[in-house]
Formats: sequence, C-alpha cells, structure tokens
Amino acid sequence: MIKSILIYGTGIMGASMAQIFAQYGYETILLGRNDNSIQKALKLIEINQKSFVDFGVISSNKSEEIKRDIIFTTDNNYLKKADYIIETIVEDMNVKKEFFKYLSKTAKEDSVIVTNTSGLSINEMAKSIKNPHRFAGMHWINPPHIVPLIEIIKNDYTDDDTVGKIKEVCDKIHKKAVIVKNDCSGFIFNRLQYALLREAAYIVENGWASIEDVDNVVKFGLGMRYACIGPFRIADIGGLDTFNSVSKYLVPELSAQDKIPLLNKIVDCECGFGVKNGKGFYDYSNGNDKKAIAERDELFINIIKNFYNNLDNDL
Repeated sequence: MIKSILIYGTGIMGASMAQIFAQYGYETILLGRNDNSIQKALKLIEINQKSFVDFGVISSNKSEEIKRDIIFTTDNNYLKKADYIIETIVEDMNVKKEFFKYLSKTAKEDSVIVTNTSGLSINEMAKSIKNPHRFAGMHWINPPHIVPLIEIIKNDYTDDDTVGKIKEVCDKIHKKAVIVKNDCSGFIFNRLQYALLREAAYIVENGWASIEDVDNVVKFGLGMRYACIGPFRIADIGGLDTFNSVSKYLVPELSAQDKIPLLNKIVDCECGFGVKNGKGFYDYSNGNDKKAIAERDELFINIIKNFYNNLDNDL
C-alpha cells in the first residue's frame, strides 16, 4: 500500500506534482536542495492553486488544505521513509545515475522508484538502481497539475507488481496512465509530438502556410479530433480503405528530415528560446509571456473539467 510519496526536485514539474498528490490524500514530501529552491516551489504552487480556485476546480478552503499538507524539506532522511519516490531533477543522464546510486543505498528496499524523464533511457538509469524491478519511468506532461496523461515506461526488469502500484497511484490522482512496454527513445508522447512539429515546420519552410495558420489547423481541426478520439479510431471511423489510399500518395511526400531546420535556425542563432526569454515563433515581450501561459491554463482547465466529469467511466 502506497501511503507516502516523495518528489525529489522542486522545479516546475516536481512542485506541480506535489499539489496533486496532496489533493488526493497522499502524505506528500517535496524534497529540495536548499531553502531557495523550496521558496521557488512555494511560489509556483501558490500560482497554480490560485488558477484552480479562480476557475472553480477546487474551493479556496481545499486549496489551503493542500498547501498545508505538503511537507517542504531539504532533509534527505525523508528518502529512507517514503513508499514511493519520484525523481524530477535535471535532464542529464550522468546526474540522474549518480542520484539513483545514492538513492539505492538510502531508500527502503521495497520502495517504488520512478523517473519523470521526458525521453532518456529507462534501461540505462536502471543500471544504477538496486532491485531495478521496482523502477520505471513515470512521464508527466507539462503542465502536470492539469494534463491528465502519464506514461509508465518499463525497463527490462520492471515487474508487473511495480507497474500495478504505479497505475494504482495514477488512478487515485485521476490521471490517465498508458503503458510503454519497452524502453524507446522519446516514449509515445514525444515521438508523436516531434513527428507533428517536424511536419508543421516543413510546411512553413516550404512557404505553404504561415506559422499562425498551421497552429490554427491543429487548434481548430486536428486538435479537436485528437482531444476526443485517437488516430486509430479516427481511421476506423473515416474508413481504413480511404486512409490506405491517401497514405499511398501522401506519406512519400511527408518530411523525412533528420532535423527541424526552422527550429534549429532560431535556437542556434540565439534569436529566441520561446516564452523563457521573450521571443520564439511568436513575440512574448511586454507581458505576452504571462498572458500566453494564463490563456493556456484557462483553456486546458476548461477542457479538463469535462474530462474529469467523464474520467471515472474510463478508469
């Protein structure tokens, strides 16, 4: 039985996860490197909780309860007590492996250990973990306090009991878990995301449409479809014979580039990194960065309200 959950790492992902676990009754420990990292996490959780209250996801009383229930600490001794440990540190394989070596000497031998990596090899990390059968990937999607999807990625030794415990945790916090049966680069979400981004950039690079219009095709057409049913169901409903016919002439025309030149050009010349420095495919100066994130969260929350109303039927 999983009762206590520890998140190691107080960044955007770790802090956002903590409030969800606390919301659904888990003893939740957010472990940071220093007091400064803890203060940043507190500020982020405050912002996230305000959005939830403002948009009617939870009450103000529940929000205050959630914030009180999270244990914020820099004490590594908590690693010895937790039933379930989530690593959310920097996306660097060597750093992660060093942490897991330390954790293997510190954590309970029967604790479940997961990593929130976006695509690094789960098998490679498992080499640094004692009893790797209790280790797996648990990839949350940003913003993790809103998006319901979680990918559970097995390593070569992950046993069914561990997958079951992770799935049980996902169910309890109202997340939709999918199982990646074998470790593969990028897992499912990012492989699909980057395939779409590559083709979107290819269309713009060839002058067939503007960035805004490609985004609008996804927002008002493709995205609406995929928010309701996935690509295989869409093909079934549209007719596999039709999809097969179109694929024969269209697939050879799609981008097969091993890079995304439009993206590489912007980043390599340091022209912009997106919201984080005020310029990317769009302009985020003069407060447009905060506006973009606020609009994203409002739209996501409006969609997710309906999702949660119907989620129990899918679990």
